[in-house]
Amino acid sequence: MPIHVVFVCLGNICRSPAAQGVFEKYVLEAGLADKVSVDSCGTAAFNLGKSPDPRSIAAAGRAGYDITQQIARQIDDHDYQHASYVVAMDRMNLTNVLAWAPADYDGEIKLLMDYCGHNGNSQIPDPYYDDEHSFDRVIQQIEVAAKGLLDTIRQAHGI
Repeated sequence: MPIHVVFVCLGNICRSPAAQGVFEKYVLEAGLADKVSVDSCGTAAFNLGKSPDPRSIAAAGRAGYDITQQIARQIDDHDYQHASYVVAMDRMNLTNVLAWAPADYDGEIKLLMDYCGHNGNSQIPDPYYDDEHSFDRVIQQIEVAAKGLLDTIRQAHGI
């Protein structure tokens, strides 16, 4: 069974789809697509079935990532049953995924920024109410942290 990574934000239309797109590309470039699978979801249900925010799609595209095919969904029991890593974008969503995790969940639940030297900023800010430039900054933060996450996975699983 492959190592499964699930990125989580609030509505699954800005940060977590971007993280999924970035991490999928890193996994593919590392030749690990047969060993690592990637998904994303939200803790809230208000965007179910929606595509990522157009500003997130545009920022991801400018950075070389395609997130156009993703569809928003909410975290569920399947995620905890299959995910080796549940990776939250901020403390609020981390609190929720920790609270909802089954007692027997044996994967890792952490903030994405915990996988890199984050210089005191442990959260990926929600760009939804900001301008399009904040989406570009989010992509840049995700890129740095996603590299650290991939390094962590490679070391932990010897791949």
